[in-house]
Amino acid sequence: MIILCSSSSTRAELLKKTGIEFIQKSCDFDEEKLNFTDPYEFVINASWGKFKECVKCFNDEIITADTVVTDGKNILRKAKSREDAKKLLLAQSGKEIKIITSMWVKINGKVYGRCDETIYEFFEFDESDLEKYLDSNEWQGKAGACMVEGFCKKYIKNVKGYESTAMGLCIEELINILKEEKCI
Repeated sequence: MIILCSSSSTRAELLKKTGIEFIQKSCDFDEEKLNFTDPYEFVINASWGKFKECVKCFNDEIITADTVVTDGKNILRKAKSREDAKKLLLAQSGKEIKIITSMWVKINGKVYGRCDETIYEFFEFDESDLEKYLDSNEWQGKAGACMVEGFCKKYIKNVKGYESTAMGLCIEELINILKEEKCI
């Protein structure tokens, strides 16, 4: 059985939907100490740091992942407050963003690393709808406060890539790895 080294309920739900058996545990890794301005460097190093810590904690089959949103200029991290969430979401309204997820998988003694992106172009967010979303607190714990399977879904103008990548774990590529290792 594989360990999902993440406290993300969204990542767990993605695995459940595919029927992959897993248990969910996590180790401490402070990604706030990372000082990268490039979103790809940041997300790869954050997921790798989590991976290294989790290998120490659980010398088993593991998956780690990290996700960031970028507007092309800035890394849009997790919001720390309602005001911060609003600022992050307004930076995405009517614009194109990239949601980048990096994952590391240790299976059958082999290590696989991936970095995938999904590009979204959004229509402008309705102000009253945005306020309702902010009041719901569903944005908490989400990179860029973005929830493509929820609030943002109705504002998607164009998309290129997998929704699962935007939700924090590229299931399609994980399945390819598990098939290659004859785990499914």
